Amino acid sequence: MAHRTLITAAELQSLQRSNQPLLLLDCGFDLADPAAGERAYAEGHLPGAHYVHLERELSAPAVRDAQGRFPGRHPLPAREALAALLGRLGLRPDVQAVAYDAQGGMFAARAWWLLRWLGHDAVAVLDGGRQAWVEAGGALDTAVPPRHDAAPAYPAGTATMPTLQAGELLKQLGRLRVVDARAPERWRGDVEPLDAVAGHIPGALNRFFKLNLQPDGRFKTADALRAELAPLLAGGEAAQLVQQCGSGVTACHNVLAFEHAGLGVTPLYPGSWSEWCSDPSRPVARA
Repeated sequence: MAHRTLITAAELQSLQRSNQPLLLLDCGFDLADPAAGERAYAEGHLPGAHYVHLERELSAPAVRDAQGRFPGRHPLPAREALAALLGRLGLRPDVQAVAYDAQGGMFAARAWWLLRWLGHDAVAVLDGGRQAWVEAGGALDTAVPPRHDAAPAYPAGTATMPTLQAGELLKQLGRLRVVDARAPERWRGDVEPLDAVAGHIPGALNRFFKLNLQPDGRFKTADALRAELAPLLAGGEAAQLVQQCGSGVTACHNVLAFEHAGLGVTPLYPGSWSEWCSDPSRPVARA
């Protein structure tokens, strides 16, 4: 049985004992210190895990295009580049992929979303991350597994994770429900530590991604998430609710929570606030 949303440490250990093909992705990161995740990985990671860097590998370069448009701080990588990377790491259609971090899944959820976007169904986030693994008696390792540069690219399929771009979102403001995963003070516009403009997309509701978690860093139960998240749909379809955050990373945490709760696949606005606020012609709201 493929794991498609979350996997517990005990379930992962069981898969390892069964010798099922696995790909482990260590996604630890710190937006304020982009090298922190690599340092933590070098100090100890799940045995066999590859480190994947948010900005070098799970994003495209954040540069303006020929028309001067900014794509946001963490644009989606090209599907071809992502498929080539995952092929080198050993991903194949029959492999169960597991992404984890030590930050409550905020970066692992980005990897989860990307693999699903590439067409790989068997991918899950390790519930509770590195901490849960250690608490379950899992060992840590410092050995770095090899990457196979001559390996074929992952055979990407149809993108199953819907996205919405800034222009389309602007046209549909007021018709689509937008959910912002940033902290409440950033959504309100009280502070803005990362982007040039404070505030939010007009009409956007706030669902801080950390509300998906229990105090121990594990996700709330599917039932609890469903009770909290269903009202955001307001009786509508998942396709009519757009997830966004600062740069398209923590919004994936909310996408994951909605799907784990059985509420369907919600579209992602990848550029999110960092792209939206870079164009002064787009409206900005504050609460």
